[in-house]
Order: sequence, then C-alpha cells, then structure tokens
Amino acid sequence: MKIILVFTYLPMGGIVIAFKEFSPFKGIWDSPWVGLKNFETYFSGTYFIRNLTNTLMINVYSLVFGFPLPIIFALLLNEVRSKSFKKSIQTISYMPHFISIVVVVGMVTTFLNPESGIINILRSALGMEKVYFLTKSEWFRPIYTLMYIWKETGFGAVIYISALAGGNQELYEACVIDGGGKWRQLLNVTLPGIASTIMVMLILRIGGMIEVGYEAIILLYQPATYPTADVISTFIYRTGLGSAQPKYSLSAAVGLVNSVVSLMLVLFSNYISKKYTETSVL
Repeated sequence: MKIILVFTYLPMGGIVIAFKEFSPFKGIWDSPWVGLKNFETYFSGTYFIRNLTNTLMINVYSLVFGFPLPIIFALLLNEVRSKSFKKSIQTISYMPHFISIVVVVGMVTTFLNPESGIINILRSALGMEKVYFLTKSEWFRPIYTLMYIWKETGFGAVIYISALAGGNQELYEACVIDGGGKWRQLLNVTLPGIASTIMVMLILRIGGMIEVGYEAIILLYQPATYPTADVISTFIYRTGLGSAQPKYSLSAAVGLVNSVVSLMLVLFSNYISKKYTETSVL
C-alpha cells in the first residue's frame, strides 16, 4: 500500500503544473497561477484538431485490423492437435513482442529503404517505381498499423489461448452429440466461452483510444509525415522535452486532458458492456 501511495498517488500532485506557468527555477508552488490558460491555448491552437484526428485514426486502424487478429489466431491455434507444433508456432508468434521497439522500427526502416529495402527491390523487379514510403504521409498509418499487428498479435493471443484452454469440454461433447460440426462448435461453444475475455480486452482497448505509444511514432515519423503521424502523445513530448524552449505547463495540461478522456472512455465502455453483456472490469 505504501509503494502504491508513493509511486502512484503522490506524483499526482504534479497535476497542478497544468494550471501554472511553470518555471524550473521557481518550482511548482512559486510559479504563477494561470488557471485554464494552458488548456485554452491548446484547444484554440492549430495542432489540436490534427493531433486528435491522427490519434483517433491510428487507434481506429489498430482496433479494426489489430483487435480481431489475436482472437482469430488463438482460434486457429486451438484447432492444432500436435502439441509440439502448437507450442513452436505460439513461441515464434509472440517473440516479436519482446523485441525492442527501436529494433523493430530499424527493421521497418531497412525494409522500406528506397534503394536497398526489400520492398522496393521487389517493386523494381516487377517494373514498378521505387517509393520512399517513410516520407509519404498517406503511407504512415498503414505502415504503423502493420508494424503494430506484427509485433503484438502473437502476444495478444496468449490471453485468448488461456481462455480457450479453460473451456468446458462437456459442452463440446454435447454439441457433437447434437450433430454439431466445427463451425457450430465455434459459434455455440467456443466464442460464447471466451466472450467475457473479449469484452474485457475490448473495454481496455477502447479506454486507450486517444493514447498511442509515442516511442514508435517518434522513431518512425519525420516532418514530412506530420500531417498524418503527429498525435497527442508526440505533441506532449515535443512540447515538454523536445523543444529548445520547453513548455512544461502546456505539456502537463494536454497530458491531463488525455488521461481524463481515457478514464471517461473506460467508464463509458464498461457501462455499455455491463448493461448489454453483464461483463465489466469495475
């Protein structure tokens, strides 16, 4: 309890920075109070709409294409009867999760290199023009989404594989006795059995709809791709740490808004899930 208090609740006192014109030389309490000025500055600025749109679009891409894949992969792996083959595939599939994001971005950059990247080499062999994908803003979201899917699908499937392993085998036997094939077993036994797990993961995923891991984006984007790549978290980083004249208070204000909206999304999705599926995380 003391550890939680020290490392979780006490640092929340720093939220007051968002309502001040913070100066490291004056300290938090001696810095002048400006109220909601930092929030007004961000909401009325030129970057707010762009940051919000990019954050939502990248998360929508990841939700639509990335969320179902671990479920599908777990269902397919559940049908494999060879234990050694199943364990091998599972191990290989979740290994990318443990690769440093710096290494992953380095691999993506190498593959997409306009001269020596394998993608452009294949395009050239097929008579197509080479493209420097990482400088094209329209390619950033697909590239980021594919990278996210490759890195996290296998690891995300572990939760669903565990849920499938705890399934009631008697229900499968009853379904077989009733003449149910694989498809019917999937629809009537397997999916209902992991529905609560799916809903919990969906609630948590929706709660992070305005949060994107800034590490990968900072390593992957560049000024040419800012129109589709600059998200809220990268704006917070650039404003608070990556600028010659850091604006700590503005960065803290944007981060506070981000956290509050994320909490609201979790509560809302949890309410909807509890109302219609009787599954919740609270």
